[in-house]
Amino acid sequence: MKKLILAIVFILTTAMVFTGCRDQKTADEKIEAAIEEVGDDIENASDDVQDAIEDVKDEINEVKEESKKKKDNS
Repeated sequence: MKKLILAIVFILTTAMVFTGCRDQKTADEKIEAAIEEVGDDIENASDDVQDAIEDVKDEINEVKEESKKKKDNS
């Protein structure tokens, strides 16, 4: 019976040690992390928009070149 009680105490102590040592973020740290994440998302979205604008410009230039070629051939 003594060994059973000691085993249970050991298991509970071990569980408390591992769960009690976690780093807990404060509210300020959580807010700061969320702001940084939003900032990263905005930056990524901005990059995507810039890429899309460049693609559209390239398409416009291709269409202009094709129309010039058609005019010259006519």
